[in-house]
Amino acid sequence: MRSQKLDEAATKEEEEEKPAVLTMSEKSEELLTTTRRRERGNAIEMETLDEEVEYNWKEVVLPALIPVVQEPVQIERENRERRRGRDILVAVDHRPNSRHALHWALVHLCRLADTLHLIHVVTNVEDEIEYEVTQRLMDSLAVEAFQIAMLRPQARVLEGDVGKVICREAERLKPAAVVVGSRGRGRIQRALQGSVSEYCLYHCKAAPVIIVPGKGYSAF
Repeated sequence: MRSQKLDEAATKEEEEEKPAVLTMSEKSEELLTTTRRRERGNAIEMETLDEEVEYNWKEVVLPALIPVVQEPVQIERENRERRRGRDILVAVDHRPNSRHALHWALVHLCRLADTLHLIHVVTNVEDEIEYEVTQRLMDSLAVEAFQIAMLRPQARVLEGDVGKVICREAERLKPAAVVVGSRGRGRIQRALQGSVSEYCLYHCKAAPVIIVPGKGYSAF
């Protein structure tokens, strides 16, 4: 009797220790459940990471002019393109209306193959202070010309009467157009004091003259 009880207890322990045998359908269902749990867990982690990501950025300030060492073939090609281009003459000074006229020419008139000529007329080219001020003006306008129209202009400082000098330079260059800015003075002021733009309009025979009105222009 005692041996029978011991045998039954041993059999029960073996059944408890024996691993459960799953059918194929039960295994598939368990595997599918485990996969879904992992997918849900990964999705939760991915959503959390996407919400916490922060993008750090800095604006890169590019140089105004980038010197490029060109090959001889490229230089020859650019020279041919410039030979097919036009000469554009723009008279500039230190007034805002002059800068406005230059910007208008760069946007509406100049092409990439054109040669832009900037001229500024002074009373005395030997005055070092006046020349340095003019040099800074030309440097600033050259940077703007490159930024707006990708042009590297040629600049000259000349001495004499403004209107006459502009007409003389037009005779020398034979440009496609001469661009001058208007000072924004009314008709009465122009009649009393004269106007450089009107002088060029009536006396320049070498090229058409384009007068760009200033922002504060008035007809009277």
